[in-house]
Amino acid sequence: MKFLQLFRKKKPMTKVVLITGASSGFGRDTAETLAQAGHTVFAGVRDHEGRNSSVAEELRAKGIEPVDLDVTDEATITAAVAAVLSKSGGKLDVVINNAGIASAGVSESFTPEQVRDLYDVNVFGIQRVLRATLPTLRSAGDGLVINVGSILGRVTFPFFGHYGASKFAVEAMTESYRYELSKMGVDVVLVQPSAYPTNMYAAAQQPSDTARATSYGEIGEIPGKMFETFMGIFAADDAPNPHDIAENIVTLIDTKNGERPDRIVVGQPFGADAVNTAVHPIQKSVLEGLGLGDLETLETK
Repeated sequence: MKFLQLFRKKKPMTKVVLITGASSGFGRDTAETLAQAGHTVFAGVRDHEGRNSSVAEELRAKGIEPVDLDVTDEATITAAVAAVLSKSGGKLDVVINNAGIASAGVSESFTPEQVRDLYDVNVFGIQRVLRATLPTLRSAGDGLVINVGSILGRVTFPFFGHYGASKFAVEAMTESYRYELSKMGVDVVLVQPSAYPTNMYAAAQQPSDTARATSYGEIGEIPGKMFETFMGIFAADDAPNPHDIAENIVTLIDTKNGERPDRIVVGQPFGADAVNTAVHPIQKSVLEGLGLGDLETLETK
């Protein structure tokens, strides 16, 4: 929480924000918190005129503009971005890639189709959204991209391997985008949440091939026990507060360009913070060895 304490007193400026996966969990809380902070928020919600119409109405009642956006469907992304630019007078300041799905179980027991679906949301979804939004940010010579990863993009929990792998991919993507956009005035930051009580766990992808999991015997029973442990933590009086994510994102947006960290861990780090610290100088030396050290510094107006 040091980052929050350091910057929370800075005076915010109103931004136009697009956030994906805003129908529930971190995304919805972040959208509502940003709106309360005075930002203009466009919330990506799948099928916002159909099965999620009630969610859309609740968001509108809080001053948030819902847009139909499915990160696995390029057509909805293109239409959503066009709607944002039309309603904001061509302005877009912040893109938050929050949409994601969890996955837990014996790795072998997931089908290839399940793993493909996981990556379609957690990895390809980010690429689709950035292809649709970056031209506007680059044209303005200013902007912020916040990708929501996970501590499991830095450390590995057994039985969360496929999910972690998708978040490792988000780590690499975020780092590369940060370098590539640094001289265009677009900042790229990664938020690494720990385990929090949201509907992500309840809706986590489960292995389809249960016979394979059963063949692991006692090892195959561990994922269920891990879930029980997490549910117990989440039900405790001192359970971690999911609102931590929204608060940190608001602070990132309110922080001046050039003063933001590359990535922040939110919640119990399980060593992810130590990995961040250890890897940073190595990555810096790699960039310098390539003669590209200048790409580490964000060029600001």
